[in-house]
Amino acid sequence: MPVTIPPGLLSQSELGEDWAGWLQRLPRRTAELLDEWRLTPVATALHGYCSLVVPVVDADGVSGGLKVTFDGDQESLHEGLALQHWGGRGAVRLRRSDPHRRALLLDWLPGPDLGDTWDVEACEVVGGLYPRLHIPALPQLASVASYVERWLRELDDLGRDIPVPRRYVDQALALGPDLLADAGAPVVVHGDLHYANVMADDAGEWRAIDPKPMAGDPHYEPAPMLWNRMDELSGPGAVGSVRDGLRRRFHALVDAGGLDEDRARDWVVVRMVVNAGWSVQDAREADRALTADERDWITRCIAITKAVQD
Repeated sequence: MPVTIPPGLLSQSELGEDWAGWLQRLPRRTAELLDEWRLTPVATALHGYCSLVVPVVDADGVSGGLKVTFDGDQESLHEGLALQHWGGRGAVRLRRSDPHRRALLLDWLPGPDLGDTWDVEACEVVGGLYPRLHIPALPQLASVASYVERWLRELDDLGRDIPVPRRYVDQALALGPDLLADAGAPVVVHGDLHYANVMADDAGEWRAIDPKPMAGDPHYEPAPMLWNRMDELSGPGAVGSVRDGLRRRFHALVDAGGLDEDRARDWVVVRMVVNAGWSVQDAREADRALTADERDWITRCIAITKAVQD
């Protein structure tokens, strides 16, 4: 079965020449990997923002997923290294890798993911994974500090004339350096642990996928569980206010993960204000006004910042 690159991934060629070049190379690269690793495609290829995943069986008939990632994505550069370090404990098991071609052969996880699980229960699942994933960091990983220090400089450079309350910007700029200075021994941080990045294996055990691994403070981790699936907190089935829902999630993550509540809260504040700043930065760099989606995202960031503190 020849592998067809999904249209959704092909559309990323609009992002620049580096993407277009990678997508042009991708069919041949995938075919070479299938041949060399003696893998047979068994279903339509899937994709993420910057990767192709081909459902396969190996020469022994064992199901797996061949993942080939955009070679310009620095955040996932050491994905294979982190998965190897975890050794299948709390994360999908890595069976083979080729770092040069950004290729991984992973165990096949049939799912589901946590997208349809009650959000508090999902937070308890993810919090339960934290102790398994947050093991001593590898020296090859980029540090959380190396990213956050740059992001805070960029946030400060935006000035205070942005659609985020000044007190939150000042708070993030003050909290960030203190958190980095007192982070303790670095652990492997997944970096993007949310509902869609946790899937069930054949035995129904939950496993993390698609890490953007860094070395740093485990308290950096919770924010994506708050900003994803936020719409349902104000939908017809919502219980209480958006604020109440966000706080339930936050405390479920902290309690299940054994995290320090104050540090986790401070990291949420820093990450959400930085995220809001990115939308402003993108608009300024393109010399345009904020889009409706960007304004909605900034509003979401502010709501989370406020909810975890009030």
